[in-house]
Amino acid sequence: MKSSHEIDYEIFGEEMQYVSIELDPNETAIAEAGSFMMMDHDIEMATIFGDGSASQSGGLFGKLMSAGKRLLTGESLFMTAYTNVSHGKRKVAFASPYPGKIIPVDLHAYNGKIVCQKDAFLCAAKGVAVGIEFQRRLGTGLFGGEGFIMQKLEGDGMSFIHAGGHVFHRDLQPNEILRIDTGCLVGFTQNIRYDIEMIRGIRNKIFGGEGFFYATLTGPGRVWIQTLPVSRLAARILSFATTTRKEEGSILGGLGNLLDGDGR
Repeated sequence: MKSSHEIDYEIFGEEMQYVSIELDPNETAIAEAGSFMMMDHDIEMATIFGDGSASQSGGLFGKLMSAGKRLLTGESLFMTAYTNVSHGKRKVAFASPYPGKIIPVDLHAYNGKIVCQKDAFLCAAKGVAVGIEFQRRLGTGLFGGEGFIMQKLEGDGMSFIHAGGHVFHRDLQPNEILRIDTGCLVGFTQNIRYDIEMIRGIRNKIFGGEGFFYATLTGPGRVWIQTLPVSRLAARILSFATTTRKEEGSILGGLGNLLDGDGR
């Protein structure tokens, strides 16, 4: 028998998706702060320490310790629980924070655990534990960058993670190796071995523009990959906002203003 609440869901949209979760009476979904979009009448919201799972049953101190670890992943101490208090089915919806895809993950199908990037978790059925996963190898810890401190989702219920751009998965066979940019890694199943490898060749390091390190993933297991890490998107937007490009000089700029009706 599953310990997590069993929820039904439907995902809508293409680039800016949202997930609609259908709750039976007394069923609960948990979500990160800021992901809420809309909900039906008779759904009650409650702010809770951490994720409210059974793993936080060690009294107030245990709840504080478990929730406090979430600060290391850049998340809040608190999460929000949405409970259907009516006698019929009700729906609550959560939206993706930036262009990409929402990935539904049935933890029961992956032996109760997956590891994902620290900002990937969106929402889940109550009973799913959201914790942190430290990479144990020294090289991974020192040079892993975005992949050093990750989230782990544990339990037997449905959870939903979000990633940027196009999202796909690769199923690795035993001892099969995949090398990947740490920012493009969304998550992987618990049997995957994760490590950091230095890029070979001095010219590649200095002129390659891809950093000195990448992640190596060794099977067996499933790996989820994104084409547009939010850090890459933010860096590109920042570069456009802080530099003056030649094609946006005074001549084209003035012409643009004239066409927009701003010319005097």
